[in-house]
Amino acid sequence: MSDEPNKLKINSKINPPVFGFATLLILLLVAYAAVAPDQAANQFSALQAAVIANAGWFYILVVALILLFVAFLGLSRFGDIKLGPDHAEPKFNNSSWFAMLFSAGMGIGLMFFGVAEPVMHFMSPPVGDPGTVEAAKEAMKITFFHWGLHAWAIYAIVALILAFFAYRHGLPLTLRSALYPLIGEKIYGPIGHAVDVFAVLGTVFGVATSLGFGVAQVNAGLNYLFDIPVGPQTQVILIAVITTLATISVVTGLEKGIRRLSELNLLLAVGLMALIILLGPTVLLLQTFVENTGSYLSEIVSKTFNLYAYDPTDWLGGWTLFYWGWWISWSPFVGMFIARISRGRTIRQFVMGVLFVPAGFTLAWMTVFGNSAIDMILHQGLDRLGTVISEDSSLALFIFLEQFPFSSLLSGIAMLMIVVFFVTSADSGSMVVDMLASGGDDHTPVWQRIYWAAVMGVVAIVLLLAGGLSALQTVAIASALPFAAILMVASYGLLQALRVDLHKKDSQQAANLAPRVTRNPVSWDRRLRNMMQFPRRSHVNRFIDEVVEPAMEQVAEELRKQMVEVNVIKDDGSHRVRFEVVLGEEMDFEYEARPRDFLRPAFVVTEEDEEDDESKYFRAEVHLREGGQDYDIMGWTREQVIGDILDQYEKHLHFLHVLRE
Repeated sequence: MSDEPNKLKINSKINPPVFGFATLLILLLVAYAAVAPDQAANQFSALQAAVIANAGWFYILVVALILLFVAFLGLSRFGDIKLGPDHAEPKFNNSSWFAMLFSAGMGIGLMFFGVAEPVMHFMSPPVGDPGTVEAAKEAMKITFFHWGLHAWAIYAIVALILAFFAYRHGLPLTLRSALYPLIGEKIYGPIGHAVDVFAVLGTVFGVATSLGFGVAQVNAGLNYLFDIPVGPQTQVILIAVITTLATISVVTGLEKGIRRLSELNLLLAVGLMALIILLGPTVLLLQTFVENTGSYLSEIVSKTFNLYAYDPTDWLGGWTLFYWGWWISWSPFVGMFIARISRGRTIRQFVMGVLFVPAGFTLAWMTVFGNSAIDMILHQGLDRLGTVISEDSSLALFIFLEQFPFSSLLSGIAMLMIVVFFVTSADSGSMVVDMLASGGDDHTPVWQRIYWAAVMGVVAIVLLLAGGLSALQTVAIASALPFAAILMVASYGLLQALRVDLHKKDSQQAANLAPRVTRNPVSWDRRLRNMMQFPRRSHVNRFIDEVVEPAMEQVAEELRKQMVEVNVIKDDGSHRVRFEVVLGEEMDFEYEARPRDFLRPAFVVTEEDEEDDESKYFRAEVHLREGGQDYDIMGWTREQVIGDILDQYEKHLHFLHVLRE
């Protein structure tokens, strides 16, 4: 893991093999799907049917194992490990973080299927009589199953693998890093390029097909509300508008564009759901949410492993396996995006935030919209809603909202949400593809972000006009099969790497080491003076130059006499100095001292300090390979610094000893 992760960044903002091959393959596949849409659709459909018929059991097993593994990581001791150095802190607060991962993950799907799927299962259940109370209960259990913990677990495992190896071990934030436990440094060669090209294709085609199919719902809503004609011309204009908005958002960056749009949409989603609860059958919805959740949890095991092997049905391939394939095919895109925004959180915080919180919100949404719609058909005699959904599911939401007071306001909010969800999916997809094509660099030129946003829009328009959207959607889902196998092996690699981290933490805490030099007695007045010093940056810089660096050089000289490879690396700009012991095949030892600023305590800050920005003081903090250790060595003698280096090195050697056992 040496300095390879930076090679892609240093050479160029573009990783030529990934950028070039991805662009070429996109052109070829789009051309094939556009020139011969029927032939492409038939061939890809046959491929998908073969996958479902012969490998459906594998999909079911993989998704079940992923859910168990993610839950285990969050609840076990591994949950204390950070996705980043030990000193890292989250960049986004919880509400912004949740809003972004929710919008990218499946926000638009809830708008399309929130009413439609429960009603479709109610009218055509896999077993039993349609249109009955039992069918209503089963419809909600199935909907919860498809949109609940399993879907978010798939996103979570990809994001966990990428975030851990990128932020904790310095690998590039691209899909190739998921293979590091399998092939090591070969991820920087042809295999890594191929994996990133695969991720680019999956993301571009996934977002483009969603745009293509999604504008049908937008167009249907506009026609229903404002009599805007339904047709290819209107839909092309809609794709162009959404792509333009997404381009503007991705150019403004993650902080300003994607985050703010995601927060807006989360507020709109909560507001719309609250209005439906208040204007609809409030008590019924609260009751059904509790009952649906209980039924879902009580049957989660049986439904997870139900292949209908004793009573074969096409329903499984058309629904559950379709969803599992779709979630897996989208996981490189969504997983990379979630990893990008999750640095600094512990694995336990991550699992709670990515697995349980959005799943809970999704289940609440499905209850509010699904049970309200089923109640309209079952108890209020609104058979028209079921008929419309059977004929054109894109109209389901608007026919549903028509039954409420203030229907125009509700439909307007829904239309705005659909457009913003599409924009956030497109701009986050563009950001992910740009990172993949530039070797994990998220500080790329504006033209690259514009290029990928435009590519997605153009692909959607071309396939919409030529009729090739279904073909590419089918091949994207079929591609989930090899990636599911990769995920299994990558998950095992993640588990092994996490065990190494825990071994190191345990060895540092439990090692029976010699007393630290810094514990040698010092006079109480000198100790007090050290405690009450709040030094300037210049003082800390000078201390590192005159005390820490010579101490490191002194230890290095002694180790070199024993034929050990040691490096002392000084960054004159930041005044960081790092002591490295190269240990061959085993994990190298790193000890670094770096200045870090803090606000001075109020009792030592004067008005003059506040006015001339002197309200900060600096510490000389120790950082090891796994991150900051939160202690200050400013004011120590050279002998004390040497003692601390040796203490930490001895702990590291003990850790390697434990690891070899």
